[in-house]
Amino acid sequence: MLDGLSISGVIRRCARGIRPRPSTSAATASQAPPLEAMSSVEPVITANPIAIDAAELLDSIERVHAGDAVFSPRLAGFVLDAFSGDMPAPADPELDQLTAREDEVLRLIARGYTYKEIAGRLNLSVKTIETHVSAVLRKLQLSNRHQLTAWANQRRLI
Repeated sequence: MLDGLSISGVIRRCARGIRPRPSTSAATASQAPPLEAMSSVEPVITANPIAIDAAELLDSIERVHAGDAVFSPRLAGFVLDAFSGDMPAPADPELDQLTAREDEVLRLIARGYTYKEIAGRLNLSVKTIETHVSAVLRKLQLSNRHQLTAWANQRRLI
């Protein structure tokens, strides 16, 4: 987990060379460079610190700067649960080739959970989760978890 000093160094390195986008109105968080974007949003106070490494932080800052929204896996799960209905999913031959456990892991990966979080939730080892994810990616002919998330989103699985 990064401390405040480490985070500020990462943000400074990330902000180098990023120019603000011109705007005729007040800049929103997605229009401003990362440092300005961070100061223009209301701070979120959590009871538990969020563990994030430097690469994830840089990726999140760059994604926000590009206009994407970045959610923690836990928050994304709450949002997705709030908008999911109890409607049964139509038959999908690609989805039908997955085992029940692979389907469960696919949905959790698509919701943004880490391997470690999924392992804890399902009482399995991280290695077992990695094996399930590899099987899902192979069966669905996908390359990474981002493609998996997009695939699941297109089918409204999350």
